[in-house]
Amino acid sequence: MPETYAPSARAALVQLMLEDRVIPNVELLKQYKIELGRDDRDVLNDDGLIETVKEGRRLVHRITDKGIAWCVNDLIEGESPVRMGPLARVHTVVLSRLARFLRDRGTLTEAVRTRQDLEDVIRQVYLELGDGYQDWVRLAKLRPRLDAERDEVDETLLKMVKGGDTHLVASANRKVLTEEDHAAAIRIGDEDKHLLAIEES
Repeated sequence: MPETYAPSARAALVQLMLEDRVIPNVELLKQYKIELGRDDRDVLNDDGLIETVKEGRRLVHRITDKGIAWCVNDLIEGESPVRMGPLARVHTVVLSRLARFLRDRGTLTEAVRTRQDLEDVIRQVYLELGDGYQDWVRLAKLRPRLDAERDEVDETLLKMVKGGDTHLVASANRKVLTEEDHAAAIRIGDEDKHLLAIEES
């Protein structure tokens, strides 16, 4: 039986596993209707199930491998909420059996986690590398973290720029540019762009 946490904490863990990305605390509340209060948040961090960091004035959460393992175990062995109707109770039993079936075949995590498109990955890695939205991040630091072909990355970056919240600029100080910076630059018009910034949507 997995260690028991409050329903909101359990919901936050499963949602973080499903999304497989950094999620701001405000997004958990506004989009997913999950309120992860400080006490629950501290417990999950202390137990190593999530990592919460401050970016600017907001908190963001990422689930850890230990947290994913807890979710998998909770799907199979976890106790159902006390207030649950008969249909929801039967659905919980079915979910538990399906989860056990997939786990035994090593495909449970793959089945439940969201497959991110490249734009989502770029946004996630950007937040991990910088100090929050609107910070400038070197493409030389970004590209090695992306498991995608260069042409696909360039195409996605240009699409993001057209969306209006993403900006690519040339470095103002060319003397500090490294070979990696030159190699990672994206050519737009007649100028190489070395830095990326994304605004908060």
